[in-house]
Amino acid sequence: MADDVIKHSVHTLVFRSLKRSHDMFLSNQSLLPPIDEKAEKILKNVKARDSYGQVMSAVEQAQAQKQQQVLSRPETPHDTDMAESAALGSDGAMLPYNPGSMTAPAAPGSQGLLGTGAAAIVPRRPPTAPRPKWHAPWKLFRVISGHLGWVRCVAVEPGNEWFATGAADRVIKIWDLATGKLKVSLTGHVSTVRGLEVSPRHPYLFSCGEDRQVKCWDLEYNKVIRHYHGHLSAVYALGLHPTIDVLVSAGRDATARVWDVRTKANVHTLSGHTDTVAALACQAAEPQIITGSHDSTIRLWDLAAGKSMCTLTNHKKSVRSVVVHPTQYTFASASPDNIKQWKCPEGKFIQNLSGHNAIVNCMAVNSEGVLVSGGDNGTMFLWDWRTGYNFQRLQAPVQPGSMDSEAGIFSMTFDQSGSRLITTEADKTIKIYKEDDTASEETHPVNWRPDILKRRKF
Repeated sequence: MADDVIKHSVHTLVFRSLKRSHDMFLSNQSLLPPIDEKAEKILKNVKARDSYGQVMSAVEQAQAQKQQQVLSRPETPHDTDMAESAALGSDGAMLPYNPGSMTAPAAPGSQGLLGTGAAAIVPRRPPTAPRPKWHAPWKLFRVISGHLGWVRCVAVEPGNEWFATGAADRVIKIWDLATGKLKVSLTGHVSTVRGLEVSPRHPYLFSCGEDRQVKCWDLEYNKVIRHYHGHLSAVYALGLHPTIDVLVSAGRDATARVWDVRTKANVHTLSGHTDTVAALACQAAEPQIITGSHDSTIRLWDLAAGKSMCTLTNHKKSVRSVVVHPTQYTFASASPDNIKQWKCPEGKFIQNLSGHNAIVNCMAVNSEGVLVSGGDNGTMFLWDWRTGYNFQRLQAPVQPGSMDSEAGIFSMTFDQSGSRLITTEADKTIKIYKEDDTASEETHPVNWRPDILKRRKF
């Protein structure tokens, strides 16, 4: 008899058991288990105690006092009639009356009532766009040539004595800011230099390039002292944290990497973008790192966790520049569709700055509230940060011997005082701009025509 039993594999037996269980519970699988009222009551009490524990006693006392007042004050029909007649105006319309207060409103037609009515019907003023602050126009002040390729990046030293530029000729050049004279050339990159940062706390200059290298230069010896290895492709942007010794680099491998400056350790790899990360900004407050990418999104990063806090998807095209305002808790991002301003820390949208119809490669902002955007076609737009008013448009002439198609601005920055604007361009030059001292509000008036504030149609 035992020989007649068919021996099945464990897999078949388990499968059959599973099917039996499935058939058994199929009819009531969508039914939820019955609610345990006792457990629900405990849950509600725990939640109430957790959320309102500190004020629960105060609420109970207030309720007890209210109960006593109601009991101690018997309401007569005469009182009710008086309250109703006082609350009704001469024309029978109900007037605002607070039953919580023990005193009834003044009699109809008295000064108190008229005052209340007048205040209630004052029409609200329509919203008006604020008038922009007057800014002096900017003019070209100096042109510096010396690089043998497109000048891709610029950084000003914290002491405001010199600035560094990096170019497609693979050389980093350091220039005197006051005279525009070349101080030193640093060679070491084997491809275009795309990003530069000068440390405010150490005599270090950081550089990155299309050779996937991130280097740290000691400016006392003008030598590379550290390499930060990890990027899988060209590195396009560099940022130094203002308060801690952390360096952030981002590039074509769609990541931003956070490095410990001293130990060269790759602390975090901020991944989430799906295309080249072209722009990067660091600040001391949250979000400490902001990145803009060719996937047309901006991400705000939590540096401690190494995770994305928020993704802003408002742009329709590549975001090539992100700039943080030096004093306000706001930042701007640039894309061919619009320049957008955002409020930190949650990335709340403020306004669009429309009109710069070009691929905006770079932006810079100073403490006076002048925002400058530089286009791939060599145009430069100057905006009032608060109102988004475009007060000046510039197109710098290309270097003699260059073609007009080589008019392109790749990077820009204000010096530490905010009175000089340094741009690096496709005609292999560096241009320095300053405010026109002779201009006044009379010679260059604000031509402010705000767009009609559109009412939402429901």
